Amino acid sequence: MGYLKKIKSLLLLSILMVLTLALAACGSDSSNGDGDGGGDGDKPKFLQMVTGGTSGTYYPLGGEIAQIITDETGIQTDAVASNASAENVASLRDGDAEIGFVQTDVMAYAVEGINAFEGKPVDNVLALASLYPETIQIVTAADSDINSVEDLKGKTVSVGAPASGTYVNAEQILEVYGMTMDDIDVQNLDFDESTGGIQDGNIDAAFITAGAPTGAIEGLAATTPVKIVPLEQDKIAALIEKYPYYAEDTVPAGTYQLEEDVSTVAVLAMLAISDSVSEDVAYDITKAIFENADSLTHAKAEYITLESALDGIGMKLHPGAEKYYKEQGIME
Repeated sequence: MGYLKKIKSLLLLSILMVLTLALAACGSDSSNGDGDGGGDGDKPKFLQMVTGGTSGTYYPLGGEIAQIITDETGIQTDAVASNASAENVASLRDGDAEIGFVQTDVMAYAVEGINAFEGKPVDNVLALASLYPETIQIVTAADSDINSVEDLKGKTVSVGAPASGTYVNAEQILEVYGMTMDDIDVQNLDFDESTGGIQDGNIDAAFITAGAPTGAIEGLAATTPVKIVPLEQDKIAALIEKYPYYAEDTVPAGTYQLEEDVSTVAVLAMLAISDSVSEDVAYDITKAIFENADSLTHAKAEYITLESALDGIGMKLHPGAEKYYKEQGIME
């Protein structure tokens, strides 16, 4: 019996040693970015970047940026498709991703806990960089009598789905002109439905928030001459003062066969990052993006510059990004 007890004891000891080694191995493999980024052991092995739909801009551009981060930092970064801004913020908040594409206005709503984030402010997601403008375009037929925002009164206007980014953009622009949604006949149409409605004469105008040129408007302009309703400079200034996530923008002459530049505003497509990512890793990511932006081939890459890296960002920067920008002299 003593011999059997000895065997059992040895077996139990062996099992405990195996379990201990397995747990130690799991602990050494886990990397969530909480370290200081100062050495290989402190860096995460993987990062996930949430982007947008595969047919949009976020996904292909995100793929290129993810590859730069992978190559320059040694951290495998994967760009994955998503439903874009609001969903991306939720993924970052919940720890399901570390980096994400977000519109600056949607990020501001998340921080404030308003609109789609009503009563649930997000405090663990920070700004990394602005990328390119998502232009607010008020489109109408070239022969319409709508030449200013005030002319939208009493007209049938598409403003996107309720609580969408486009809807809130429309609401805020009307606000600085002393108007509300009650002043127009609101239609909640997507971009293709909006341009189709203008072509068919079922609606008079549409708010469209997207990088210009926008495919839906280009499709309309191919069959129906269009114009983009301009915003006056004093209204642009008032809008930016109240809502700092906006930035001045221009739809250039030649876009949609326009004869002149059109002044408007844009929200910015930006990169947001979880505060679980260490300062050093966030610094390395920011540096990698801006020091290799010239290798990006996407059409929107021309807008990704240090000079515009802080445009439209009205929220807290990640300390790692802030450190890089201070070194580059674009912030104090």
